[in-house]
Amino acid sequence: MSDQLSDQLSDQLGDQLGDRLTILVAARDEEDRIGQTVEGLRTQFPDASIVVADDGSRDATAERAEEAGATVIRLARRGKGQALTLAERRLEPGPLLLCDADLRGDLRPLVESDAELAIAAFSARVGGGLGLAKAAARSLIRMRCGLAPREPLSGQRYLTARARSAVFPVAMGFGVETRMTIDAVRAGVEVEEVELDLEHRATGRDLRGFAHRGRQLADLVLSCGPQAVNYRGLRLPLVGAAVGLAVPAVAPVAAIGLADDLWSGPERGFRAHLTSGPTTGTLKLVGIPLYALARTRSPSAALLVGLAANAVNQLDTRPGRALKAFGIGALLLGGAPRKAVAAAVLIAPYDLKEMAMLGDAGSNALGAVLGFSSVELLTGRSRWSAIGALSLLTLIGERRSLGSLIESTPVLCGLDRLGRQA
Repeated sequence: MSDQLSDQLSDQLGDQLGDRLTILVAARDEEDRIGQTVEGLRTQFPDASIVVADDGSRDATAERAEEAGATVIRLARRGKGQALTLAERRLEPGPLLLCDADLRGDLRPLVESDAELAIAAFSARVGGGLGLAKAAARSLIRMRCGLAPREPLSGQRYLTARARSAVFPVAMGFGVETRMTIDAVRAGVEVEEVELDLEHRATGRDLRGFAHRGRQLADLVLSCGPQAVNYRGLRLPLVGAAVGLAVPAVAPVAAIGLADDLWSGPERGFRAHLTSGPTTGTLKLVGIPLYALARTRSPSAALLVGLAANAVNQLDTRPGRALKAFGIGALLLGGAPRKAVAAAVLIAPYDLKEMAMLGDAGSNALGAVLGFSSVELLTGRSRWSAIGALSLLTLIGERRSLGSLIESTPVLCGLDRLGRQA
Protein backbone atom coordinates (compact mmCIF):
# COMPACT_ATOMS: atom_id res chain seq x y z
CA MET A 1 0.00 0.00 0.00
CA SER A 2 1.41 3.44 -0.97
CA ASP A 3 2.22 6.06 1.68
CA GLN A 4 -0.35 8.44 0.14
CA LEU A 5 -3.14 5.84 0.31
CA SER A 6 -2.07 4.94 3.83
CA ASP A 7 -2.38 8.58 4.94
CA GLN A 8 -5.79 8.88 3.24
CA LEU A 9 -7.06 5.82 5.09
CA SER A 10 -5.87 7.23 8.43
CA ASP A 11 -7.67 10.54 7.74
CA GLN A 12 -10.86 8.76 6.69
CA LEU A 13 -10.82 6.66 9.82
CA GLY A 14 -10.57 9.72 12.01
CA ASP A 15 -13.68 11.20 10.35
CA GLN A 16 -15.57 7.92 10.27
CA LEU A 17 -15.23 6.94 13.92
CA GLY A 18 -17.59 9.02 16.03
CA ASP A 19 -16.37 7.20 19.12
CA ARG A 20 -12.80 6.31 19.89
CA LEU A 21 -11.74 2.97 18.47
CA THR A 22 -10.58 0.33 20.91
CA ILE A 23 -8.39 -2.53 19.73
CA LEU A 24 -8.54 -5.73 21.78
CA VAL A 25 -5.90 -8.42 21.34
CA ALA A 26 -6.21 -11.81 23.08
CA ALA A 27 -2.77 -13.28 23.72
CA ARG A 28 -1.21 -16.29 25.38
CA ASP A 29 2.52 -17.06 25.37
CA GLU A 30 3.25 -14.69 22.47
CA GLU A 31 6.34 -12.87 23.78
CA ASP A 32 8.16 -13.27 20.45
CA ARG A 33 5.47 -11.56 18.35
CA ILE A 34 3.15 -9.46 20.52
CA GLY A 35 5.47 -6.45 20.59
CA GLN A 36 5.64 -6.19 16.82
CA THR A 37 1.87 -6.70 16.55
CA VAL A 38 1.16 -3.86 18.99
CA GLU A 39 3.65 -1.55 17.27
CA GLY A 40 2.02 -2.24 13.90
CA LEU A 41 -1.42 -1.46 15.32
CA ARG A 42 -0.16 1.77 16.88
CA THR A 43 1.19 2.88 13.51
CA GLN A 44 -2.09 2.07 11.73
CA PHE A 45 -4.37 3.48 14.44
CA PRO A 46 -2.46 6.20 16.31
CA ASP A 47 -5.58 7.50 18.10
CA ALA A 48 -6.92 4.10 19.14
CA SER A 49 -6.69 2.52 22.56
CA ILE A 50 -4.83 -0.80 22.31
CA VAL A 51 -5.56 -3.38 25.00
CA VAL A 52 -4.03 -6.84 25.32
CA ALA A 53 -5.99 -9.48 27.23
CA ASP A 54 -3.25 -11.74 28.55
CA ASP A 55 -4.80 -15.19 28.98
CA GLY A 56 -2.53 -16.52 31.70
CA SER A 57 0.71 -16.40 29.72
CA ARG A 58 3.67 -18.24 31.23
CA ASP A 59 6.20 -16.10 29.40
CA ALA A 60 6.83 -12.35 29.09
CA THR A 61 3.88 -11.62 26.79
CA ALA A 62 2.42 -9.00 29.14
CA GLU A 63 5.74 -7.23 29.60
CA ARG A 64 6.49 -7.12 25.84
CA ALA A 65 3.00 -5.76 25.14
CA GLU A 66 3.38 -3.00 27.72
CA GLU A 67 6.81 -2.08 26.37
CA ALA A 68 5.21 -1.67 22.93
CA GLY A 69 2.62 0.72 24.34
CA ALA A 70 -0.42 -1.44 25.00
CA THR A 71 -2.54 -1.56 28.12
CA VAL A 72 -2.48 -5.11 29.49
CA ILE A 73 -5.26 -6.86 31.39
CA ARG A 74 -3.77 -9.88 33.15
CA LEU A 75 -6.18 -12.79 33.47
CA ALA A 76 -6.16 -16.36 34.70
CA ARG A 77 -5.78 -18.94 31.94
CA ARG A 78 -9.27 -19.88 30.77
CA GLY A 79 -9.37 -19.60 27.00
CA LYS A 80 -9.56 -17.08 24.18
CA GLY A 81 -13.28 -16.41 24.36
CA GLN A 82 -13.23 -16.05 28.12
CA ALA A 83 -10.30 -13.62 27.93
CA LEU A 84 -12.10 -11.46 25.37
CA THR A 85 -15.29 -11.40 27.45
CA LEU A 86 -13.56 -10.47 30.71
CA ALA A 87 -11.45 -7.77 29.03
CA GLU A 88 -14.23 -6.29 26.88
CA ARG A 89 -16.34 -5.29 29.86
CA ARG A 90 -13.49 -3.10 31.14
CA LEU A 91 -13.20 -1.15 27.90
CA GLU A 92 -14.75 2.12 26.81
CA PRO A 93 -18.02 1.84 24.88
CA GLY A 94 -17.93 2.22 21.12
CA PRO A 95 -16.46 0.42 18.11
CA LEU A 96 -14.10 -2.48 18.69
CA LEU A 97 -11.40 -4.09 16.59
CA LEU A 98 -10.40 -7.65 17.51
CA CYS A 99 -7.00 -8.84 16.44
CA ASP A 100 -4.86 -11.95 16.92
CA ALA A 101 -1.59 -11.55 18.79
CA ASP A 102 0.59 -12.87 15.95
CA LEU A 103 -0.91 -10.86 13.08
CA ARG A 104 1.09 -9.08 10.41
CA GLY A 105 -0.62 -6.75 7.93
CA ASP A 106 -2.79 -3.65 7.57
CA LEU A 107 -6.27 -3.73 9.16
CA ARG A 108 -7.33 -0.19 8.22
CA PRO A 109 -9.47 -1.29 5.25
CA LEU A 110 -11.37 -3.56 7.66
CA VAL A 111 -12.33 -0.64 9.88
CA GLU A 112 -13.25 1.38 6.78
CA SER A 113 -15.95 -1.14 5.87
CA ASP A 114 -19.57 0.03 6.06
CA ALA A 115 -20.64 -3.30 7.60
CA GLU A 116 -21.52 -3.55 11.28
CA LEU A 117 -19.35 -6.66 11.56
CA ALA A 118 -16.42 -6.74 9.13
CA ILE A 119 -14.33 -9.92 9.06
CA ALA A 120 -10.89 -10.16 7.47
CA ALA A 121 -10.44 -12.86 4.84
CA PHE A 122 -6.78 -13.71 4.22
CA SER A 123 -5.85 -13.25 0.56
CA ALA A 124 -3.34 -16.11 0.73
CA ARG A 125 -3.23 -19.26 2.80
CA VAL A 126 0.02 -20.09 4.57
CA GLY A 127 0.45 -23.46 6.28
CA GLY A 128 -2.41 -24.88 8.31
CA GLY A 129 -3.95 -28.32 8.53
CA LEU A 130 -6.35 -30.27 6.37
CA GLY A 131 -9.13 -27.71 6.58
CA LEU A 132 -11.38 -29.85 8.81
CA ALA A 133 -11.83 -27.20 11.50
CA LYS A 134 -12.62 -24.49 8.97
CA ALA A 135 -15.07 -26.75 7.13
CA ALA A 136 -16.76 -27.69 10.39
CA ALA A 137 -17.05 -24.04 11.43
CA ARG A 138 -18.49 -23.07 8.04
CA SER A 139 -21.05 -25.89 8.22
CA LEU A 140 -22.10 -24.99 11.75
CA ILE A 141 -22.58 -21.34 10.82
CA ARG A 142 -24.60 -22.28 7.74
CA MET A 143 -26.74 -24.65 9.79
CA ARG A 144 -27.44 -22.13 12.57
CA CYS A 145 -27.95 -18.92 10.59
CA GLY A 146 -27.76 -19.62 6.83
CA LEU A 147 -24.50 -17.76 6.14
CA ALA A 148 -21.58 -19.57 4.46
CA PRO A 149 -18.49 -17.45 5.23
CA ARG A 150 -15.18 -17.85 3.45
CA GLU A 151 -13.16 -17.35 6.66
CA PRO A 152 -15.29 -18.60 9.57
CA LEU A 153 -12.34 -18.74 11.97
CA SER A 154 -10.77 -15.35 11.27
CA GLY A 155 -10.02 -13.50 14.51
CA GLN A 156 -9.61 -10.12 12.78
CA ARG A 157 -13.00 -8.46 13.22
CA TYR A 158 -14.29 -4.90 13.35
CA LEU A 159 -17.52 -4.38 15.30
CA THR A 160 -19.64 -1.28 15.54
CA ALA A 161 -21.11 -0.47 18.94
CA ARG A 162 -24.37 -2.20 17.97
CA ALA A 163 -22.62 -5.33 16.75
CA ARG A 164 -20.50 -5.39 19.89
CA SER A 165 -23.56 -5.34 22.16
CA ALA A 166 -25.18 -8.09 20.06
CA VAL A 167 -22.34 -10.62 20.40
CA PHE A 168 -20.78 -9.99 23.83
CA PRO A 169 -20.29 -11.91 26.05
CA VAL A 170 -18.78 -14.21 23.44
CA ALA A 171 -18.55 -17.99 23.41
CA MET A 172 -15.71 -19.76 25.14
CA GLY A 173 -12.34 -20.89 23.83
CA PHE A 174 -11.76 -21.29 20.11
CA GLY A 175 -15.48 -21.26 19.40
CA VAL A 176 -15.59 -17.49 19.82
CA GLU A 177 -15.48 -16.52 16.13
CA THR A 178 -17.94 -19.15 14.94
CA ARG A 179 -20.58 -18.33 17.52
CA MET A 180 -19.98 -14.60 17.12
CA THR A 181 -20.88 -14.81 13.43
CA ILE A 182 -24.00 -16.84 14.23
CA ASP A 183 -25.13 -14.41 16.92
CA ALA A 184 -24.51 -11.39 14.70
CA VAL A 185 -26.50 -12.75 11.76
CA ARG A 186 -29.37 -13.86 13.98
CA ALA A 187 -29.44 -10.40 15.59
CA GLY A 188 -29.80 -8.74 12.18
CA VAL A 189 -26.26 -7.35 12.14
CA GLU A 190 -24.82 -6.74 8.67
CA VAL A 191 -21.80 -9.00 8.12
CA GLU A 192 -19.16 -8.53 5.43
CA GLU A 193 -15.88 -10.29 4.68
CA VAL A 194 -13.03 -8.06 3.47
CA GLU A 195 -10.09 -9.67 1.68
CA LEU A 196 -6.79 -8.41 3.08
CA ASP A 197 -3.12 -9.17 2.63
CA LEU A 198 -2.48 -10.55 6.10
CA GLU A 199 -0.38 -13.27 7.62
CA HIS A 200 -0.02 -14.97 10.97
CA ARG A 201 1.77 -17.96 12.40
CA ALA A 202 -0.13 -21.01 11.14
CA THR A 203 -0.12 -24.29 12.99
CA GLY A 204 1.66 -27.07 11.14
CA ARG A 205 0.79 -30.64 10.28
CA ASP A 206 2.56 -32.05 13.31
CA LEU A 207 1.40 -33.50 16.62
CA ARG A 208 1.11 -30.09 18.25
CA GLY A 209 -0.81 -28.68 15.30
CA PHE A 210 -3.30 -31.55 15.18
CA ALA A 211 -3.80 -31.38 18.96
CA HIS A 212 -4.62 -27.67 18.59
CA ARG A 213 -7.14 -28.38 15.86
CA GLY A 214 -8.68 -31.15 17.95
CA ARG A 215 -9.32 -28.66 20.75
CA GLN A 216 -10.59 -26.21 18.18
CA LEU A 217 -13.10 -28.71 16.80
CA ALA A 218 -14.36 -29.56 20.29
CA ASP A 219 -14.81 -25.86 21.11
CA LEU A 220 -16.62 -25.25 17.83
CA VAL A 221 -19.19 -27.94 18.56
CA LEU A 222 -19.71 -26.81 22.15
CA SER A 223 -19.99 -23.15 21.17
CA CYS A 224 -22.88 -23.89 18.83
CA GLY A 225 -24.90 -25.76 21.45
CA PRO A 226 -26.87 -24.49 24.46
CA GLN A 227 -25.16 -21.64 26.33
CA ALA A 228 -25.56 -19.84 29.63
CA VAL A 229 -23.82 -17.01 31.46
CA ASN A 230 -22.17 -17.90 34.76
CA TYR A 231 -21.76 -15.81 37.93
CA ARG A 232 -18.60 -14.17 36.51
CA GLY A 233 -20.39 -13.12 33.33
CA LEU A 234 -18.69 -15.74 31.15
CA ARG A 235 -20.78 -17.36 28.46
CA LEU A 236 -20.21 -21.09 28.64
CA PRO A 237 -21.60 -24.25 27.01
CA LEU A 238 -24.11 -26.27 29.02
CA VAL A 239 -22.85 -29.86 29.20
CA GLY A 240 -24.86 -31.27 32.11
CA ALA A 241 -27.26 -33.07 29.79
CA ALA A 242 -24.43 -35.58 29.37
CA VAL A 243 -25.45 -37.01 32.76
CA GLY A 244 -28.82 -37.92 31.30
CA LEU A 245 -27.14 -39.57 28.33
CA ALA A 246 -24.86 -41.55 30.65
CA VAL A 247 -27.70 -42.58 32.99
CA PRO A 248 -30.93 -43.00 30.99
CA ALA A 249 -32.94 -43.40 34.20
CA VAL A 250 -32.48 -39.67 34.91
CA ALA A 251 -32.66 -38.48 31.29
CA PRO A 252 -36.18 -37.00 31.77
CA VAL A 253 -34.88 -35.08 34.80
CA ALA A 254 -31.97 -33.75 32.72
CA ALA A 255 -34.43 -32.73 29.98
CA ILE A 256 -36.57 -30.81 32.47
CA GLY A 257 -33.46 -29.12 33.84
CA LEU A 258 -32.29 -28.21 30.35
CA ALA A 259 -35.66 -26.54 29.69
CA ASP A 260 -35.04 -24.40 32.77
CA ASP A 261 -31.50 -23.62 31.56
CA LEU A 262 -32.78 -22.39 28.21
CA TRP A 263 -36.05 -20.65 29.07
CA SER A 264 -36.00 -19.75 32.77
CA GLY A 265 -37.01 -16.31 33.96
CA PRO A 266 -35.67 -14.25 36.87
CA GLU A 267 -37.59 -16.27 39.49
CA ARG A 268 -35.50 -18.06 42.12
CA GLY A 269 -36.76 -20.36 44.87
CA PHE A 270 -40.01 -22.23 45.45
CA ARG A 271 -41.94 -19.19 46.64
CA ALA A 272 -41.06 -17.07 43.61
CA HIS A 273 -42.02 -19.82 41.18
CA LEU A 274 -45.30 -20.64 42.93
CA THR A 275 -46.38 -16.97 42.88
CA SER A 276 -45.34 -16.31 39.27
CA GLY A 277 -47.67 -18.69 37.47
CA PRO A 278 -46.37 -21.34 35.06
CA THR A 279 -42.57 -21.20 34.80
CA THR A 280 -39.82 -23.67 33.94
CA GLY A 281 -39.08 -23.72 37.66
CA THR A 282 -42.65 -24.84 38.31
CA LEU A 283 -42.10 -27.55 35.70
CA LYS A 284 -39.13 -28.81 37.72
CA LEU A 285 -41.03 -28.54 40.99
CA VAL A 286 -43.86 -30.70 39.68
CA GLY A 287 -42.27 -32.72 36.89
CA ILE A 288 -39.31 -34.29 38.72
CA PRO A 289 -41.37 -35.74 41.64
CA LEU A 290 -44.04 -36.94 39.20
CA TYR A 291 -41.42 -38.75 37.14
CA ALA A 292 -39.96 -40.28 40.31
CA LEU A 293 -43.46 -41.34 41.40
CA ALA A 294 -44.02 -43.04 38.05
CA ARG A 295 -40.76 -44.97 38.43
CA THR A 296 -41.01 -45.92 42.11
CA ARG A 297 -44.78 -46.02 42.78
CA SER A 298 -43.97 -44.50 46.18
CA PRO A 299 -44.93 -40.97 47.32
CA SER A 300 -42.09 -40.89 49.86
CA ALA A 301 -39.60 -41.99 47.21
CA ALA A 302 -40.88 -39.34 44.81
CA LEU A 303 -40.52 -36.70 47.51
CA LEU A 304 -36.98 -37.83 48.32
CA VAL A 305 -35.88 -37.77 44.67
CA GLY A 306 -37.40 -34.33 44.11
CA LEU A 307 -35.74 -32.89 47.20
CA ALA A 308 -32.36 -34.44 46.35
CA ALA A 309 -32.50 -33.01 42.82
CA ASN A 310 -33.37 -29.56 44.19
CA ALA A 311 -30.65 -29.71 46.86
CA VAL A 312 -27.84 -30.30 44.36
CA ASN A 313 -29.35 -27.72 42.03
CA GLN A 314 -29.42 -25.12 44.82
CA LEU A 315 -25.68 -25.55 45.24
CA ASP A 316 -24.85 -25.05 41.56
CA THR A 317 -23.96 -21.38 41.90
CA ARG A 318 -20.17 -21.65 41.67
CA PRO A 319 -17.89 -23.83 39.53
CA GLY A 320 -17.51 -27.34 40.94
CA ARG A 321 -19.82 -26.82 43.93
CA ALA A 322 -22.66 -29.09 42.79
CA LEU A 323 -20.21 -31.76 41.58
CA LYS A 324 -18.50 -31.80 44.99
CA ALA A 325 -21.90 -32.10 46.68
CA PHE A 326 -22.67 -35.07 44.42
CA GLY A 327 -19.35 -36.67 45.33
CA ILE A 328 -19.96 -36.23 49.06
CA GLY A 329 -23.48 -37.60 48.70
CA ALA A 330 -22.22 -40.63 46.79
CA LEU A 331 -19.67 -41.34 49.54
CA LEU A 332 -22.33 -41.09 52.24
CA LEU A 333 -24.51 -43.55 50.32
CA GLY A 334 -21.64 -45.93 49.78
CA GLY A 335 -21.45 -45.28 46.04
CA ALA A 336 -23.45 -44.22 42.99
CA PRO A 337 -23.97 -45.65 39.50
CA ARG A 338 -20.60 -45.88 37.78
CA LYS A 339 -21.74 -44.08 34.65
CA ALA A 340 -23.00 -41.14 36.71
CA VAL A 341 -19.68 -40.95 38.55
CA ALA A 342 -17.79 -41.17 35.26
CA ALA A 343 -19.86 -38.33 33.78
CA ALA A 344 -19.24 -36.19 36.87
CA VAL A 345 -15.49 -36.88 36.78
CA LEU A 346 -15.29 -35.98 33.08
CA ILE A 347 -17.24 -32.75 33.50
CA ALA A 348 -15.47 -31.63 36.70
CA PRO A 349 -12.24 -30.16 35.24
CA TYR A 350 -14.18 -28.18 32.61
CA ASP A 351 -16.65 -26.91 35.20
CA LEU A 352 -13.91 -25.95 37.66
CA LYS A 353 -11.86 -24.14 34.99
CA GLU A 354 -14.96 -22.30 33.72
CA MET A 355 -14.75 -23.88 30.28
CA ALA A 356 -18.25 -25.36 30.58
CA MET A 357 -21.23 -25.34 32.94
CA LEU A 358 -23.11 -28.17 34.60
CA GLY A 359 -26.34 -26.18 34.48
CA ASP A 360 -29.73 -27.23 35.82
CA ALA A 361 -29.75 -30.20 33.46
CA GLY A 362 -26.67 -31.68 35.11
CA SER A 363 -27.24 -30.60 38.72
CA ASN A 364 -30.83 -31.83 38.81
CA ALA A 365 -29.85 -35.08 37.11
CA LEU A 366 -26.99 -35.75 39.55
CA GLY A 367 -29.29 -34.93 42.46
CA ALA A 368 -31.87 -37.36 41.07
CA VAL A 369 -29.16 -40.04 40.84
CA LEU A 370 -28.52 -39.58 44.56
CA GLY A 371 -32.25 -39.58 45.21
CA PHE A 372 -32.89 -42.86 43.41
CA SER A 373 -29.86 -44.41 45.10
CA SER A 374 -31.25 -43.28 48.48
CA VAL A 375 -34.61 -44.85 47.70
CA GLU A 376 -32.93 -48.22 47.23
CA LEU A 377 -31.04 -47.94 50.55
CA LEU A 378 -33.43 -46.12 52.86
CA THR A 379 -36.84 -47.27 54.05
CA GLY A 380 -39.24 -46.30 56.78
CA ARG A 381 -37.85 -43.96 59.43
CA SER A 382 -34.45 -43.56 57.76
CA ARG A 383 -36.07 -42.41 54.52
CA TRP A 384 -38.24 -39.87 56.33
CA SER A 385 -35.19 -38.65 58.22
CA ALA A 386 -33.47 -38.01 54.88
CA ILE A 387 -36.58 -36.24 53.61
CA GLY A 388 -36.61 -34.08 56.73
CA ALA A 389 -32.93 -33.17 56.37
CA LEU A 390 -33.33 -32.24 52.70
CA SER A 391 -36.50 -30.26 53.48
CA LEU A 392 -34.58 -28.30 56.11
CA LEU A 393 -31.79 -27.61 53.59
CA THR A 394 -34.39 -26.39 51.10
CA LEU A 395 -35.97 -24.12 53.72
CA ILE A 396 -32.58 -22.65 54.62
CA GLY A 397 -31.93 -22.05 50.93
CA GLU A 398 -35.24 -20.22 50.63
CA ARG A 399 -34.40 -17.87 53.50
CA ARG A 400 -30.66 -17.52 53.10
CA SER A 401 -28.15 -18.12 50.32
CA LEU A 402 -26.53 -21.52 50.75
CA GLY A 403 -23.53 -20.10 48.92
CA SER A 404 -23.01 -17.35 51.50
CA LEU A 405 -23.38 -19.93 54.26
CA ILE A 406 -20.68 -22.08 52.67
CA GLU A 407 -18.37 -19.12 52.14
CA SER A 408 -18.71 -18.01 55.76
CA THR A 409 -17.81 -21.45 57.12
CA PRO A 410 -13.99 -21.93 56.93
CA VAL A 411 -13.95 -25.72 56.41
CA LEU A 412 -16.71 -25.65 53.80
CA CYS A 413 -15.19 -22.59 52.13
CA GLY A 414 -11.82 -24.32 51.77
CA LEU A 415 -13.43 -27.40 50.23
CA ASP A 416 -15.61 -25.25 48.00
CA ARG A 417 -12.65 -23.33 46.54
CA LEU A 418 -10.53 -26.44 46.00
CA GLY A 419 -9.58 -26.66 42.33
CA ARG A 420 -11.41 -23.47 41.35
CA GLN A 421 -9.74 -20.53 39.66
CA ALA A 422 -9.64 -17.21 41.51
